[in-house]
This record gives sequence, structure tokens and C-alpha cells, in this order.
Amino acid sequence: MPKYIQADRFFYPHGIRQGGYLEITDGKFGKWTKAIPAGADVIDYTGYSIAPGLVDTHIHGFGGVDVMDNNIEGTLHTMSEGLLSTGVTSFLPTTLTSTFESLLAVTENIGAHYQEATGAKIRGLYFEGPYFTEKYKGAQNPIYMKNPRMDEFRAWKKASNGLLNKIALAPEREGVEDFVRTITDEGVTVALGHSNATFEEAKAAVDAGASVWVHAYNGMRGLTHRELGMVGAMYELPHTYAELICDGHHVDPKACDILMKQKGHENVALITDCMTAGGLEDGDYMLGEFPVVVANGTARLKSTGNLAGSILKLKDGLKNVVKWGIANAHQAVMMATLNPAKSVHIEDVCGQIKEGHDADFIVLDKDLELVATYLDGEKRYEAK
Repeated sequence: MPKYIQADRFFYPHGIRQGGYLEITDGKFGKWTKAIPAGADVIDYTGYSIAPGLVDTHIHGFGGVDVMDNNIEGTLHTMSEGLLSTGVTSFLPTTLTSTFESLLAVTENIGAHYQEATGAKIRGLYFEGPYFTEKYKGAQNPIYMKNPRMDEFRAWKKASNGLLNKIALAPEREGVEDFVRTITDEGVTVALGHSNATFEEAKAAVDAGASVWVHAYNGMRGLTHRELGMVGAMYELPHTYAELICDGHHVDPKACDILMKQKGHENVALITDCMTAGGLEDGDYMLGEFPVVVANGTARLKSTGNLAGSILKLKDGLKNVVKWGIANAHQAVMMATLNPAKSVHIEDVCGQIKEGHDADFIVLDKDLELVATYLDGEKRYEAK
């Protein structure tokens, strides 16, 4: 028997449907309707809104787990369960620049077991590196940075059982255009970042098929009046998505606003770039091989004080852009759901309320605070 969710607002891709009921049958979304059969099973969220489950396409860890630890129990259970408290129902575990062998081991493990995740669903695997350049290395280890190699990528992709669906690289690396053209033809999303590329170098990579900018503004050559650089390319090149960390620390809200005006809200994907300390108390942690101090809402390298990932929860990034006055509620929800899903071509399985899709959704109050998270039509998290 179907059940029905009653709410004040339902966030659909092309707008907000006011009032009514959303059918849930066998863990899948059904139709939205103004009226339902008498005696139907109704879950009443009058006074609240229903949005798709959030999609985080760039996240390294949460709840004490780091993807690079290769602790499969941690990734599949601790991390995926913990993410439900942030509104995330789909994610891409994200690696760091490392050795070929370390990345192969992580890939093999996740590729073999990802369907066993008990909380938020693993929808792919994202390699942030190792094909970067040192100038904008961020919290990545430069000793492993190198030019892209098809033989390596083929080995990783095979080990992942096809799960590896996104990789970030620096456009100025040797052999990038052929590499990008080859793997994007095979359906892999290429992101550009941790790079000192010129506008022309970035454009060549986009022309070859790259379509995402890694954590906008961070880890990339800035814009000047004589060389547009990576930031200028991100602004100017159409049909590309910009990842954006909206914690108020990585990017000034005014710079977030400029990006949204340049690219359009529909081409911005909110991400967290969250590291192992997400959801935990302040203190000392590790990001890959580097000691990190978490305090005052940031994670910073002990050695330099530079930002090292974030401890942002995606539900708060969504709320922030509305609070800052740079997006309305519908735009904010889409930037945390449909846009990231589209950016890695997984909108056919997540990121939107659509008939036949898994009934993964969140309940929000009038202030866009997370009230509950549902997976396959069943409540899995409720805010206290």
C-alpha cells in the first residue's frame, strides 16, 4: 500500500509545489497530488517542506573516518550513517593525492563493497588528484603529484568495478588534453583544480571535455586584468559546474555571490570538502598524512595554518546561501541536490523528487533547518 507525505512545500527541479501530498510506494517516489484516497496512510509534515536528499560530490571523511584510511567498515557504516544527520543521502567518497598503490587499495575495497553502505548511498568515487601541480597544492602532498597516465587510470577504474566516475587534475600537466578526451568519452567527469593554469590552458582542458571546477577560488590561479587564469576561466566558460564550499571561511559570501551571478545558480554545486573531523569536537586530527587543528569552524594544517578541507555539513551550506541573501530557497536546494548530481551525471538516480526514483528526501522547517532524513521512504534520522 502506498503512503503519502503531506507538507506545505515540495521542492521539484522546476519550482516549488505548494501543499498537497507526495506518494511513496515500495520505497520509491510516486506522483504529487492535491487530494488522496479516503483512509490513506498519511505522514503529516504540515508546516514543513520536503526536499530531495542532499548530494555531496566532494567529501573526504566524516565522524572520525577518512576515505584514505581504507577502513571499509568506517566508510560504509560510520561515514554513510553519520551523513544522514547532515541531510546527505548520496555521496562520492573522495580520495587525496597519494601513491598509485594506496589509491588502488582504496579503490578496490570501495568498489567491491560500496553497495553495502547502510546510510547515505555511494554513487561513485572521486579522485582528487594525483595529477596536480605544486604551486596550489593546498593540503595535498606534492611528492605524489605527476602527469596523467592512462595505464594508471585504467587500473584504478577496473579495480573500482566502474565506480570511479570523477577525477580532478591540473590543466597545465603534460598530456592532459588526450587524457581528458579519452576518459570523458567513457563517461568519467573531469574536474580542474589545484592548478596554476592560464585561461588558455584551462580552456583547452574544457574543450577536451573537462566540466567541473574544484572548490571554486581555492587552489587555483586567480584572475587579473592581464591573465584571467583559472578563476577567469571558471567565470567565462559555459556548460561547466563550479564546486563551492559555503562555510563562510573558504570563500567570502560576496565572492560566492559573484560566482553565482557569473555562472548562474544552476551551474553551481554546493560541496563540503569535509574531512575526518566533520561532526566531531574541536581538536587535533589528520588529513591524509598531515596533522590538522580543528577550531573556530575550520580545519587548518598545523604546519602552515592553511585551510585543510572543511568540517562543513551540507545542510548548513544550503542554509548559509539563503542567510547571506545570495540565493532563494529553491536555488539553494537545487545547488545541494540536482546540480551536484548533474555535475557527475547521476541525476537519473538521485538529486531530485521524481516518480520512480528512490524516495530519499529531507524534511526542512521554515528556517531551512534539517528536521528529518528519509532513505527509501523510511525515516533514518530525526533532529533532536
